[in-house]
Amino acid sequence: MLNMILGFQLWSTNRSNQTEIAADTSGTVEELNRVLRSKNIRLVEELPTDLPKLKVITVKFDESFKPGEMKTLKTPMTMTSILGKSVTKEVQARSEIPHFEMYQFDSVTSKNGVYQFNQAYGKLPLFDVKVELNEQNGEITSYRQAYVEVESGVEQAEQKLIPAQLAVRSLVENYLSEGSIITEVRLGYHGQLYNSQTQPMFPHWRVTIDNGDIYYLQAFNGAVEPPQKGSDLAPFATPDAKSKK
Repeated sequence: MLNMILGFQLWSTNRSNQTEIAADTSGTVEELNRVLRSKNIRLVEELPTDLPKLKVITVKFDESFKPGEMKTLKTPMTMTSILGKSVTKEVQARSEIPHFEMYQFDSVTSKNGVYQFNQAYGKLPLFDVKVELNEQNGEITSYRQAYVEVESGVEQAEQKLIPAQLAVRSLVENYLSEGSIITEVRLGYHGQLYNSQTQPMFPHWRVTIDNGDIYYLQAFNGAVEPPQKGSDLAPFATPDAKSKK
C-alpha cells in the first residue's frame, strides 16, 4: 500500500512538472513568434525542442595532429561516397584520415570545394575541432585536422539549458536587424581558445544568419559572442596556432 501511495505521488509530481514545462514552452514560443513578426525575421527551419541536461567538458588537443599542415590523400575520395547514408561509416572507417568516423559534416562552414566536419562528443558537435577536406576536380585530395580527447574524471554537474526559443528571442530582440533570415540553430560545444592544450568547452546554441553571420549563445546563461562571418572563422585556431600570432 505504501509503495502504491509513493508511486502515485511520484506520478503526480512528474505530471505536474511536465505540465509546467509544456506551459512555459508554449509561452516562450508565442513570445518568440511575436518578436519575429515585429522585426519581419524568418526562421527557415523549426527550432530544436530537445532540452538535455549538459555539463562543461574539458578537452585536450592531441599534439600529434598538426592542424596547420595540409596532408595529401594517397587515395582520393568523393563527397558522394563520404556523405552517402548507406556507406558513410564504412567509408569513413576505411579512410586514411584518423578517427574520421567521429566527425560530423558541417554544412554551415563548408563552401567552395572546402568541406568541414566537426568532431563530435556524444551526438553533439565540437564547433572548434574540425577536419577540413579540400576538393580538386571533383575529388577530395587533401585534408587538415584537429583532434581532441575529452578528459574523464573532471567532475561537473549537469545543468539545465536555455531553450532554443528563448535564446533566439533574445538574439532577435537585441542583435538582429529587420528582415534577417535565421537559416540554422544548432546545439553543440564551443570555447574561447587560449594558449593551452587543455580547454574548457561550454554548451552553446549556434545561430546562423543568411548574411553569413554566426552567433554563439552560451546555453547556460544566454551570453552572446560578437557575430563571426562564416568566411572569417578560424576553425584551426588551436593553442599552437594562437601562440604564434
